[in-house]
This record gives sequence, C-alpha cells and structure tokens, in this order.
Amino acid sequence: MEKWFTTNFTTLAAIGLTTIGIYVAVIVYTRIFGKRSFSKMSSFDFAMTVAVGSLIATTILSHSVSLLEGIFGCFMIYAIQLLAAICRRWEPFKKAIDNSPLLLMDGSTILEDNLRKARVSKGDLRSKLREANVLSLSEVQAVVFETTGDIVVIHSNNADAHIEPWLLTDVNRT
Repeated sequence: MEKWFTTNFTTLAAIGLTTIGIYVAVIVYTRIFGKRSFSKMSSFDFAMTVAVGSLIATTILSHSVSLLEGIFGCFMIYAIQLLAAICRRWEPFKKAIDNSPLLLMDGSTILEDNLRKARVSKGDLRSKLREANVLSLSEVQAVVFETTGDIVVIHSNNADAHIEPWLLTDVNRT
C-alpha cells in the first residue's frame, strides 16, 4: 500500500513524455484516418474507441510497453478501422459487423416485441418522446433504435406529414 503514494522523478518524467508522445500520435492518426475513428456508428467503432483508450492507458502507465510499441499499436488499430470502413461497402461484411436499426414505434403504435429485442423499456421510450417534445402519440411518425444505441424520434404536429420511405430503408421492422 505504501507504493500508492511514492514515486520518483524519472518515473513521472517517463509518464509525462509517454503521455505527450501517445497523445500526439492519436491526434496525427485521427487527422490521417479521419474522425470516423471515434464515431459511434457501430459496435466495431465502439470497440475501436475502447481499444485506443486501453492502449493509451497501458502505454502511459505500464513499464513493459514502450512508447514506440504503443504508437505502433495505435497505428494498427487505426489501420484496422480504416480497413473495416472500406470493407463496409461489401454488404456481407457490413451485415457481419454492424447492427441493424430497429423500429420501436410505427406511427403511434408501440412495437412491443421490438422493445423487448432492443431491451428498451416503455419508460425509456417515454423519456425519449418527452426529450423530443412529443405532446401526443399521434405526432409520432416513427421511433428508431439506431445502430449506435441512440433512440431517434421522428415526429410532426402536421397531420398531413408523412415520413419519406427512404429514411427507413435499412430499418428492421420486426
């Protein structure tokens, strides 16, 4: 327990320099590979974010991983992310790594089975409807559980408004 509060200047200097090095590497890689690297578009993107965070922490705080090894590890994660983004253009790969958006409400109808599939409670749904300033269920055109885990409410108080089918093209209805 006494190790918790002791250190030396050399260790702190190494941590400081490693932090700066890995931080600069992440900024450079993000500029090169694009902001998509930290988007939350799919489970693969989420895994990339977690992996980079873990690698940064390990590189900064572990004596067994050098700065060069951490920078190379980060590069590999970014390269895999870029490769996955390119491969997403191929439909079988996209289906293998991406979730499908799921319809939770079709108009004012709550799709109970889809709520169960998404593990979303009616309370969560009500909260999202309130957040979207829905005053009546009749305003709701659709509620979609997105691949990112976000719940999107599409609504209008214009009774003549209808959602354009293209917006729901990839949304799973069952």
